Amino acid sequence: MKALFIGLGSIGQRHLRNLRKLAGDSVEVIAYRAKRQVPVLNDKFQVDENANLAEKYNVREFDDLDEALNERPEIVFITNPTSHHVDVALKAAKAGCHLFIEKPIDSCIDRVDELVELVSSKGLITTVAYQLRFHPGLNQVYRWLQEKCIGNLLSVSIRQGEYLPGFHPYEDYRISYASRKELGGGVILTQIHEFDYALWFFGLPRRIVAIGGKYSHLEVDVEDTATILMECKCDDRMLPVTLTLDYLQKPPDRNCIIVGDQGKIVWDFHSGHTTLIPMGGEEKKVFDFSQFDRPSMFIDELKQFLNAVSGKGSTIVDLQCGIDSLRMALAARESLETGEIVSL
Repeated sequence: MKALFIGLGSIGQRHLRNLRKLAGDSVEVIAYRAKRQVPVLNDKFQVDENANLAEKYNVREFDDLDEALNERPEIVFITNPTSHHVDVALKAAKAGCHLFIEKPIDSCIDRVDELVELVSSKGLITTVAYQLRFHPGLNQVYRWLQEKCIGNLLSVSIRQGEYLPGFHPYEDYRISYASRKELGGGVILTQIHEFDYALWFFGLPRRIVAIGGKYSHLEVDVEDTATILMECKCDDRMLPVTLTLDYLQKPPDRNCIIVGDQGKIVWDFHSGHTTLIPMGGEEKKVFDFSQFDRPSMFIDELKQFLNAVSGKGSTIVDLQCGIDSLRMALAARESLETGEIVSL
């Protein structure tokens, strides 16, 4: 098998390291790198000063995307800045390549329908990299929801906050894609994982309204704070789902609280626990994932993609999932900019 990486920044290098761990040298790796600004990083996102990426991972590099696609790779990893995802995905799909697309699919919805039609007509395998779908704590939340352990759902509160300059300590945060509007940055698109697991748990919302903007001292031209209210449907009733996102919290905060008329479920990423708290004083249930190895989520999503390409199953986060989460995020951003409720 031959794999092409389009972009080898921090997330591209993570997927490259994982591919080598899973497949070794059985996969020939090539890369299209436009700028080559990101240094070689290790698993802890520390700079390996003496390393050469091409030599370390046995990668042939190209300065021209068409030349790289002429090498006829079977799979393509799209890990360049968000605003360029669909453009390169279309080129790769036209070349008959299976697609591993880093989240989100793009920073706008333009040409997404064209990509869907092309992928379908060519029978291509696609996945969008939402690794939280492989988190054991969130999968426990999903199981308890399916079992209706807390009865009728009443409300949901999802929070994610992390200090932007700490994302990539090796680089000036002001040049990161997450900080720049033209590259698809902003907390809504960058932290789109929360939209995705809300979609997984509660389906596509009917309406979305958002409040937020650039509230901090950070030198960015995008929103760094957003609070989003989504109207979802659950058992023929409306369910309010609130997302609160920011680029500011130190230490970081990431959790989900789901309240029902028979109890509540609390997922706390950083404490390492998912807790079911029944109403009425019954003993709570605690699912402990504190020893969970976070990098294994990325390994598991890549395993599933490679298995699907080999004809062994399918991907759980397909192109349509990626499109729906993008629609949710773009609706939130539209509402933030216009002050209006946006219907999906």
